[in-house]
Amino acid sequence: MPRILIADDHGLYRRGLRMTLQSTLPDLDVIEADSMDAAIARLEDSNRIDLVMIDLRMDGELSFNILREIRASYPNTRFVIISASEARADILRALEWGLHGYISKSQSDAEIITATSDVLSGRIYVPAMIAEFKLDTATGNCVPLFPGNAEPQIAELQRLTARQRDVLILIAEGRSNKEIARALSIAEATTKIHVAALMRILGVRNRTEAAVRAGSWLKEAKA
Repeated sequence: MPRILIADDHGLYRRGLRMTLQSTLPDLDVIEADSMDAAIARLEDSNRIDLVMIDLRMDGELSFNILREIRASYPNTRFVIISASEARADILRALEWGLHGYISKSQSDAEIITATSDVLSGRIYVPAMIAEFKLDTATGNCVPLFPGNAEPQIAELQRLTARQRDVLILIAEGRSNKEIARALSIAEATTKIHVAALMRILGVRNRTEAAVRAGSWLKEAKA
């Protein structure tokens, strides 16, 4: 039975989210925390927590540095931001810092259930609102990931070889090159070649952008 920790200082939202998850995904064990200290205590006291859903600005302005340290201390736990903020910079920063997804509090119950299921299944969840944007590190602004007419459609993504598509899906799950190599039974050096090739084909500059694009592609493929 998957165990989820909801960490949010707004009790009404926290309890509502818990009820939504448990009514739709009845096999979940959901626990709560109303502060960062309480969340850390829950993590320390529990033998296993599969997913932490944490408010971005609980206890004031949440530092991504702190959250990254917590994530590093619990490598087998997946972390998702839940926030009223829909700032693309916040969403992209969460992905760049190794978190496994971002949920806006304005999203529908169905979208939140999908996001939770995706992350519990090992995927990275990217809201549709961010799927086609990236963070310009020079300016701090978000810009289209594929400006103008450069956005690849499904047909263009199919230019990837079957192996490159396998690698892209695993990148979207947050896997490292070593983990991808192990999963596909190929050399790590070969994995690096595939990653470089697919990034060039997709016109992305790093793994975060590749993961974002993969998330969008997988959603289109399921539609």
